[in-house]
Amino acid sequence: MEWMLMPLRKYAQFSGRSRRKEFWMFALLNMIVYSVVIGLMVATSGASAFAGANSANPLAIYTSLFTGVGLLLAVWALAVFIPSIAVSVRRLHDRDMSGWWYLGFIVASMIPFIGLIASIAFIVIMALPGTPGPNRYGPDPKDPGSAEVFR
Repeated sequence: MEWMLMPLRKYAQFSGRSRRKEFWMFALLNMIVYSVVIGLMVATSGASAFAGANSANPLAIYTSLFTGVGLLLAVWALAVFIPSIAVSVRRLHDRDMSGWWYLGFIVASMIPFIGLIASIAFIVIMALPGTPGPNRYGPDPKDPGSAEVFR
């Protein structure tokens, strides 16, 4: 649980490095929270929203997103927006890459076919191990007390 909440404690810290474990555990926390909230949304208002949908207004079904439990989804998304960006940037720093690569992946993901390739490449980069020892972004988060840090 400590690894899941660490990005929230480092809310807007874009400097330094983050381990794979921190990034992926935070992603897991987000998936769990989104699944629970969407499940609650469907259980409480989903059936009535689908039954009462007006065929004249195709957007009427989205009202469940902005009422009741649906607001929890928006609140969580806003609460983790900055920490998600920060942990991604720190994870790129662990790979000895600039945080601006994240913006590049976001922009590339908006291009139809290239977006799929960019998204897969981003997932692969996030899954690769960080550079061993210190790099230009700080000491190794796996071994911060190594002798190489004090050189």
